[in-house]
Amino acid sequence: MTPTREFVVPAESAGGRVDIFLARQMPGWSRSQIQRLIRDGLVTVGAAAVRKPGEEIAAGARISVRAEREELRAVAENLPLAVVYEDADLLVVNKPAGMVVHAGAGVKSGTLVNALLGHVQSLSSEGGELRPGIVHRLDKMTSGLVVVAKNDAAHRRLSEQFKSREVHKTYLALVHGRVTAERGEISKPVGRDPRRRTRMMAGGIAAREALTKYRVLRRPGPFTLVEAMPLTGRTHQIRVHLASLGHPVVGDATYGAPARLRFEEREEPTLARTFLHAVKLEFKHPVTAAPLSFEAPLPAELSAFLARVERL
Repeated sequence: MTPTREFVVPAESAGGRVDIFLARQMPGWSRSQIQRLIRDGLVTVGAAAVRKPGEEIAAGARISVRAEREELRAVAENLPLAVVYEDADLLVVNKPAGMVVHAGAGVKSGTLVNALLGHVQSLSSEGGELRPGIVHRLDKMTSGLVVVAKNDAAHRRLSEQFKSREVHKTYLALVHGRVTAERGEISKPVGRDPRRRTRMMAGGIAAREALTKYRVLRRPGPFTLVEAMPLTGRTHQIRVHLASLGHPVVGDATYGAPARLRFEEREEPTLARTFLHAVKLEFKHPVTAAPLSFEAPLPAELSAFLARVERL
């Protein structure tokens, strides 16, 4: 029997959209998945089926959702894994763009966790069943260095370094427009976009302190290549901060980058990924406290794109 979940609308949510309300009440479900349930007639208010995702809800309304969710599990898969460094306590890997770090809504396989489990005997359990070993993450379309913990003690000590800002992360980003300042700091809190749940924004819902330092490396054509150093680790932080200056990352349509670019009087689609790469990662070994530093060169597709725009 398909399980039914029920929610009563509080006064503060009255007048809002039913799909947004349910997406907030059902962690792990995306708004598009909620909308699919509505279209399939699986969401009711009282005895009446909800007709549209944008239908307004009233205080005290009882909403029922009939949906069964397949249990997600992290399983080993034989996937390519670019290991930069490995010892008994940790790994450092170079994640490609297009790979999600761990399973979640709409993603069941092909993740970095799946690849890690296919490579090592065990990972730390501190991150939970779906995120074994995962101390920090990169966005799906961001490439570069990720440190992974093999045991719980290493995981805790690495997490402490991230929280105390002892881990130094450096990214390369190509952005639209010419950034005028040679270097600077962006200090703007980052929170959830109230209108588009998959986006973050400067400010927004439950905004948290966020700080990014940057410096300009060069200005090829109508773009600027910047080195970005986030001192905090908010979701989409670098992308949101650079876009807030009016300089979205190339390929990042979510935050305002154009979908098409002009090359030699000809328009072409933009990059199929964001031009954002975690190029350098520095931290102390969680057991020996020895300083560790790793670098990952630009992927071929980014190097080729950069070479092309430098000829403009």
